[in-house]
Formats: sequence, C-alpha cells, structure tokens
Amino acid sequence: MTMKTLILGAASAAFLVACGSGDTAVVKDTATKTVKETPAKATGGDIRVVGSSTVYPFSTKVAQEFKNKSGFNVVVESTGSGGGHKLFCSGADKSTADITNSSRRQKKSEYDNCVKNGVQGVVEVKIGFDGIVVANAIDAPVMDMSLKDIYLAFAKEVPTSDTDCTMKANPNLKWSDINPKLSDEKIEAYGPPPTSGTRDAFVEIAMEGGAKQVPCLAELRSKDSKAFANNAHTLREDGKWIDGGENDNALVQTLVNTPTAIGIFGYSFLEENTDKIKGATIDGTPPEFDQIASGDYPVARSLYFYLKKDHVGKTPGLQEFALEFTSDAAAGPGGYLEEIGLVPLPDAERAKTRAVVENLTTYSQ
Repeated sequence: MTMKTLILGAASAAFLVACGSGDTAVVKDTATKTVKETPAKATGGDIRVVGSSTVYPFSTKVAQEFKNKSGFNVVVESTGSGGGHKLFCSGADKSTADITNSSRRQKKSEYDNCVKNGVQGVVEVKIGFDGIVVANAIDAPVMDMSLKDIYLAFAKEVPTSDTDCTMKANPNLKWSDINPKLSDEKIEAYGPPPTSGTRDAFVEIAMEGGAKQVPCLAELRSKDSKAFANNAHTLREDGKWIDGGENDNALVQTLVNTPTAIGIFGYSFLEENTDKIKGATIDGTPPEFDQIASGDYPVARSLYFYLKKDHVGKTPGLQEFALEFTSDAAAGPGGYLEEIGLVPLPDAERAKTRAVVENLTTYSQ
C-alpha cells in the first residue's frame, strides 16, 4: 500500500481558538506558541483538548471536520502528553480540559492523580498507531542503523564491551564510533523533551530494545530489571542529545537548517515533510505505513485520547466529537486521518474502540 500524502496547510498546523459563539472560530498560527502547563480559559461551551504534540495534527483535523459538520468549537492545545495528563487530571470542574491526547498509555501515577482530584470517570480511547522515526535532511547521508546503534548513541553510560557491563560515560562522538558502516558525522540529535509521550515511548521501545541487543545488558535485565531500565532510560547530557521542544514542525526546520543533525519524532511529521527529510531504516525496516501497520517496524506505538465521562452533557458536542474522531471516515482505512499519517487500527479493534466511545466505558488501573 502506498500512503497518500497530504501536506498540511496553515489551517491544519493551527489550534482553534473559540470565539464564544456556536458558529465562529479563529485559526491561530502556532509556530511561535509557547507551551504552558496552566489551563487555558474556556469560552462558552467550547470543547477543550490538550496533550500530545504527535496526536495534535490528528485532533486538529478532526476539530476542523467536526466544526464544519456541527458548528461546535473545539480548542486544541499542544502541551505534550505529560503536560496534557497533568492538566486533564487537575480537576473535574468545567474549567479543566475535556480531553487529553496522548502518544502513550496513561501512567498509573497520572491515573491516580485524576482520582485524587475528583476525576472519576475516565474513558480511554485508542485511535491508531504511529512509528517513532529517526530522520535527517533529505540531502544528508542515508542512515541504516540498528536499535543497538541507537542505544549506544544516546545512553548516558554504556558497557565497556558486549560482555563486560562495567559502565562508563558514553565515549561515542561520531556515528562511525558506534558502527563503521554509519556516517563519519558527529552525533547531534534533537529529540522530544521529558514531558513528551514520544520521549517515553522512545526510551521504552528503542533504547530498551537496543540495550537488550547488548549481551551483558540482556543478562542484567533478567537479574535486575530496575537497574537495566534505569540505564536504558537515562539519556546522555553532554550535548549530543538536545531536547527539541514540543513543536515538531520547528524540529523539521531545524533538520533542514542543520544537515548533520538527526531528529526524533512521530511518523506523521515525516509523512508530511518527505520533500525535506527522510527516515532511517532501523533493524532493516524502513519507517513506512505498511511496516508500522504490520508491526514489522521496531519502534511503533499506539496513540490515545482520554475523555472525562462527567463532562459529557456539560460540554455540548463532546461525545459527538469523540465519535467523529473514531469514525471510519476519520480513523478508518482511507479516512482523512490516514491521509495525514495515522496508521488505522485493525477492523475488530477499531470496532471495540468505537463501542467504548458509544457506551462511554470507563477504565481503571
């Protein structure tokens, strides 16, 4: 299957700011926005969405389609997954967000914070799949790497050898220091910040996966899983890894301006910018739609949104917006979200997700 590409214009790289009426909205460019971890003020009966920068383009697209069909205003704010869960779980009253987007599953600590603050009815909705890509400028050297290469590039400390897990500060300065088949360029990576679900997924899938390819670390994992995870999750702090912020569109421009650098972000941003950047092959598999859908691409993850059941009925159009998000027209094969990079769920799983939204089925951890 060949993915159809739809380059998002200014409208789909924006968040919708409600004007208080049921039939007007203003589109505001977010290229220079600053992320705040305090709730934006709701106006009137607007549907308020916070959270993941990866899910943000999909949520914004649904907001536009839903606005056209229903007239309801939707405010979509990109705060990162961690920031979104913090805002969403800060309370149950109407000054708080109705929905938070997340590029990973809600953590137990976040769920517990919801409960502590009176958010009792949380509906978990899986919307599809995404891949985490390692990308560089279109004219930069082709990257063909393994998960082990990724781990050895970004871990703060690495083993002395494959068989000796005496840890040392990461000495690798160039990609060729790790693998002579890789480029001779210096390691310089712009990655997601700690508040990002992409960061969480990257360390849990790519870094842990790479660490498991080191024999002595695989042995450590069987004996002391906590020590193993601590090593795999701790990124280097010597300037080789740079927190790039939550604005993935700005990160793409950074790669264009810095051809020797790589960036780490969701597949949808690669799909939107194939004229500017390209993705690295990882363990022999390119970051392509079919490979993510089949599970062959090794750094794939599920995407979610979380909805406050208690806000349904208090926020007009809230459940209807969630139903639009999970409709075949949006999230199904050939849907308008597939056109901007979402990898749809299998039919049976998509039907279960739809039923969760129709019945407002809550979950617990």
